[in-house]
Amino acid sequence: MRKARALKRRDPSAPRKPSGNEASPLATPAGQPLYWIKLESREAQVTPFNTIQEDFASLDEWEDRYRYVIELGHDLEPLGDEAHNDANKVRGCVSQVWLEKELRRNGAGETVLHYRGDSDSHLVRGLIAIAIALFSDQTAKRILATDALATFRSLGLEQHLTPQRSNGVRSMIDRIRADATALA
Repeated sequence: MRKARALKRRDPSAPRKPSGNEASPLATPAGQPLYWIKLESREAQVTPFNTIQEDFASLDEWEDRYRYVIELGHDLEPLGDEAHNDANKVRGCVSQVWLEKELRRNGAGETVLHYRGDSDSHLVRGLIAIAIALFSDQTAKRILATDALATFRSLGLEQHLTPQRSNGVRSMIDRIRADATALA
């Protein structure tokens, strides 16, 4: 399970992540990267929502939480150029946001909704990562039973986002719920 990276006072001499989505760190218990390895699958990088909640609770400063949200966005499963289309675009967001859904089967044979997302904003990419951690690979019934706004509020995001960003989060949640409603 992935641990929160030390965000408060990052050592500038520590190894930095290469540009692009091709690598992931192996870290010491203190969170410092040992070296970088090539990843075969980006799907394995989705941080579980309960881990995000724990990581948020361990970060005292909102500046550190913002950096963490932005970092979550770096771990999103890549969204291909062809998926940056009008059908996947989320309306009501200040930034450009795309959510692509794919129907899959889980281990119990149930249909689940799998999501990939992207944005032109680093912060919004992180918010997409949180929404994906909460909703992706869930059944329509479970998505509809989740009080996403309360869950986002539990992270304390609402009072630290601009009204426009909060509206964008609601638009993403509404889009995912609409997908689930159409499937249910």
